[in-house]
Amino acid sequence: MDRTQKKEWVGSLHGTLESAGLVVVTHYSGLTVAEVTDLRSKMRAAGASFKVTKNRLTKLALEGTAYENIGDLFTGPTAIAYSADPVAAAKVAADFAKTNDKLKILGGSLGGQRLDVAGVQALATLPSLDELRAKLLGMISTPATRIAGVLQAPAGQLARVLKAKADKDAA
Repeated sequence: MDRTQKKEWVGSLHGTLESAGLVVVTHYSGLTVAEVTDLRSKMRAAGASFKVTKNRLTKLALEGTAYENIGDLFTGPTAIAYSADPVAAAKVAADFAKTNDKLKILGGSLGGQRLDVAGVQALATLPSLDELRAKLLGMISTPATRIAGVLQAPAGQLARVLKAKADKDAA
């Protein structure tokens, strides 16, 4: 990479990090190309991204963002997982690390608050933003369906009584 390519890469990563809600730093040493491709596809499906980084350039990209506090994690073969959703990247990275010992989570940052490995693991156990929205929608719509059922019940009972009376009179 020449200087202009490095500047463009740093600028691109800086913009990406500014819009991210969560950044997880990992060591990926020993992962095969197929495993990294699998991890990237899982991240993409969850609305997150996984990127192998150059440590020195990533530290430059972190300057001026909320994630400056994780600069010391970038030693050795590092990669970052990031997402706008504050749970998605942590969830996919933690699930992948459970099944593959070659991916090690070093830590991360959630909107400027530094997280250790346990913090990232705890974040991974939380439901995603979409799951929370679905639960909230379910909680809101449940009383409405109950009200509709209660309101329809007397009319249904009245109709059954009238039908029974009509059947009795016809016989």
